Amino acid sequence: MAQLSDDCFAFGGPMMSVDEAVGLITTRVNAIADLETVRLTDADGRVLARDVVAPLPLPPFTNSAVDGYAVRDADLPQGVERAFPLDGRIPAGGLAQAPIKPGHTARIFTGAPMPPDAKTVFMQEDVRIDEAGRIVLPPGLKPGANVRPAGEDIPQGRVALPAGQRLRPQHVALAAAFGLTSLDMVRRIRVAVFSTGDELASPGEPRAPSQLFDSNRFMLMAMLRRLGCEVSDLGILRDERTSLASGLKQVAGRHDLILTTGGVSTGEEDHVKAAVESIGSLVLWRMAIKPGRPVAMGIIDGTPLIGLPGNPVASFVTFVHVVRPTVLALAGGLPEPLTPIPLRAAFTYKKKAGRREYVRASLRRAQDGRLEAIKFPREGAGLLSSLVETDGLVELGESITAVEPGQDVGFLPYADLL
Repeated sequence: MAQLSDDCFAFGGPMMSVDEAVGLITTRVNAIADLETVRLTDADGRVLARDVVAPLPLPPFTNSAVDGYAVRDADLPQGVERAFPLDGRIPAGGLAQAPIKPGHTARIFTGAPMPPDAKTVFMQEDVRIDEAGRIVLPPGLKPGANVRPAGEDIPQGRVALPAGQRLRPQHVALAAAFGLTSLDMVRRIRVAVFSTGDELASPGEPRAPSQLFDSNRFMLMAMLRRLGCEVSDLGILRDERTSLASGLKQVAGRHDLILTTGGVSTGEEDHVKAAVESIGSLVLWRMAIKPGRPVAMGIIDGTPLIGLPGNPVASFVTFVHVVRPTVLALAGGLPEPLTPIPLRAAFTYKKKAGRREYVRASLRRAQDGRLEAIKFPREGAGLLSSLVETDGLVELGESITAVEPGQDVGFLPYADLL
């Protein structure tokens, strides 16, 4: 388990910016050292523990990039078209052991190995067959055209996948192209997740008239699993300091991260702060972000704790900016900065300077072909429908105070956030 000092997240400022929060996390969280060998089929979403060095070049042999006709460089037509007798046929997966005879061409297919002394392929669409059955090749093609040299993609011995890379399907494909069947990965980050509040009931359990079904916990567990975490569902802890402290103490030594939702503000019924302080240390942040200002971070027996707001949209947004980089840092993962996509706003909005805000928005294609962002019609950090019925978040930086229709804004699709 990662062991952190009690003052790991200490911060002296009254309000922390999003960039300060991410910087604090990525520089002060210690990566776990436990590794495991994982089958390639199970590697998606995991963090690579060691560099993958190319054991062979890609492609491993020089091959044709198209279906067509291979020719020796010495026989390339110059100025006028030229007819060639056919000398053999090379299918993909076949062998090209003999060189092409001078003045001849060979039929070749995409992916087939190039014959010795041949470095150029004419696409079949660009050739014709004359009355004598010869292949007529046009002039003007440069030597090496339509051919993929060995190692053109990745040369042997190069670092193809660096340690710390969180794997996605394309990375798995690259490892498979090298013939690898397993990879050394950082073990999954173990995260304990629970909600707090007497006002919550778990789905499937009886709900009192004054209670809500707990949705945040299930959203957060799903988001954690998308980050490759091993998640423990601790259910709902009731609003009582002693039981909260006992529950937190029990899971701290067996997990790399504790994640809570609700009860992190400063109200008299918000008991997480007092419970954590009784068994560890807590820094109660006020982040300059909307939605999601109250975020708690602390340490219990060396295990980091993050307390997210209870409103689901605030919980979602702060997860992206606080929990996501924490999980990556614990796994020794490479930074994955979020890069907003520029597009045009189709809404009016006003905000305070000095605070970063995230506006839920849908996309549409305008008549001029450009993508536009349409703001969700209702406000409120408790509206789950605003996450379901939109495509992502418009990011409005600290210096922005107003948005007008036609103005360029940055857009973060939900698919890019995990």
